[in-house]
Amino acid sequence: MTTRTGATITADPTLPIIHITRDFAASPEQLFRAHTDPELFARWVGPDGTDTKIEHWDAANGGSFRYGGVSGGQEYRFRGCFHEVRTDRIVQTFTWEGMPDDVALETLTFEDLGGGRTRLRAQSLCNSFEARDAWLSSGMESGVNDGYAKLDAMLAGGGR
Repeated sequence: MTTRTGATITADPTLPIIHITRDFAASPEQLFRAHTDPELFARWVGPDGTDTKIEHWDAANGGSFRYGGVSGGQEYRFRGCFHEVRTDRIVQTFTWEGMPDDVALETLTFEDLGGGRTRLRAQSLCNSFEARDAWLSSGMESGVNDGYAKLDAMLAGGGR
């Protein structure tokens, strides 16, 4: 069995979509909770050294979120709406407020691999190839991988 330690991030060549795949030593329920519990989410999201504060969080069908992060003296804010929240799938919009016209539609799925392992698949449909490519060149890869490494450590410690 191949164990992934970093996320695989790819750009679809025919659509403005980013695909992210990452395996975790955790159950689907643990990953779902880490993505929907605001206290847990704030502990792992973003690059190393980021201090995340949740401003609003309602992880339910029709709910919304807004959070901010400070890293290296830079402040960032993100917001979106939860369209579908199920234990195996989350569908949401996602906007970095630095690019407020570029809203992505994101789908996250939690695939049980057995043996206490789960594969997270995330798909972000951007509104243009230019927006997708701007995200990819923004340092997104290090933010994703740093965040998922923090999530690994949090889950290894029992999730709290």
